[in-house]
Amino acid sequence: MVRREIQSRLVELSKQFKALLITGPRQSGKTTLTRHAFPDKPYLSLENPDTRSQASQDPRAFLARFREGAILDEAQRVPELFSYLQQVLDESRAPGRFVITGSQHLGLNQTVGQSLAGRVAMLELLPFTHGELIAGKCATADLDTTLFKGSYPPVFDQNLDPVVWYNSYIDTYLQRDVRTLLNVRNLIPFQRFLALCAGNVGQLFNASRIAADCGIASVTASQWLSVLEGSYITFRLQPHFKNFRKRTIKTPKIYFWDTGLAIRLLGVEHPNQIATHPLRGALFENWVAAENMKRLCHHVQRPNLFFWRDVAGLEVDLIQDLGGRLIPTEIKSGSTFASDWTTALSAWKKMAGQAADTPRVVYGGSESFDFQGVQVVSWANLHETRYNQVART
Repeated sequence: MVRREIQSRLVELSKQFKALLITGPRQSGKTTLTRHAFPDKPYLSLENPDTRSQASQDPRAFLARFREGAILDEAQRVPELFSYLQQVLDESRAPGRFVITGSQHLGLNQTVGQSLAGRVAMLELLPFTHGELIAGKCATADLDTTLFKGSYPPVFDQNLDPVVWYNSYIDTYLQRDVRTLLNVRNLIPFQRFLALCAGNVGQLFNASRIAADCGIASVTASQWLSVLEGSYITFRLQPHFKNFRKRTIKTPKIYFWDTGLAIRLLGVEHPNQIATHPLRGALFENWVAAENMKRLCHHVQRPNLFFWRDVAGLEVDLIQDLGGRLIPTEIKSGSTFASDWTTALSAWKKMAGQAADTPRVVYGGSESFDFQGVQVVSWANLHETRYNQVART
């Protein structure tokens, strides 16, 4: 089993809070993590019809069976349980009694926030980071294969064919469960919307344009994207708020939490096709952005990542804001470093002044080195950089 970076933090928080809530996409490893971290706790899946029926019909009696606590998996299936759980938790000061997991954080976080405020620590478990795959000896040394396989645990734990697994994930989760949440009756516009989202990774999200291409209303496109975000399929990277007296772009960018899923939605059948794919650069940018977001989430840090672009087209792909200290990153998929990759970073650094930290370029090559005050980082070493390790400090 690949050890998850979040596990030590999970155990630590279980000694401070009465309950833990772990959200994340389906198949991200929540069940495996919680059962491994808390092997002595009874495990109950609320996906099981019998268990769900018992919990929903008589919540008080159901919880009374587990006075010492339990793991409640896929708890969003029985939201009414949380009001009763509040009473159970208030009966004792003991920490770490209940560990709750869920695959949708939209309504679940709101329900838990209202019922268990002050009693629960909230964490997010995303698919594997590249560092976790390296530690588990599951990573590949080829960038295109890394992008293609993505990072969902079943692909690695069970050595499954990525094409077959992602097809199944799309059919059984995106086109069934997520579509049910959205109450979408016509599958074709939704399929087109998913493909267009994948085709726009790393781009500004233009709801009107995507809606027109799908034959739906602009407000519908925004609603669909919000549900994809709430289901941990996509995330939006917001523009940085500091404009340095420049007119800046205010529209967020769209990314997928997993490049393997985005690539499958694009119809790519083999890693060899990625080298010449027109979206290779955008997919690599997606991978770098997602890696950093996952690492921050797994260390229970606020995802303080942004991008910066002015109306003239000057752009910095990633900016991490550490309370006024800004770490800028340029992302390039090429395997051979080019000095002009640092041009935008230099221009931005002059505007940022003392707030700017050491700039860095993350690229598709194999060597990491310093170049005229810029830290050049190989994609393979991304997990080792200070940029990724600030979450530990």
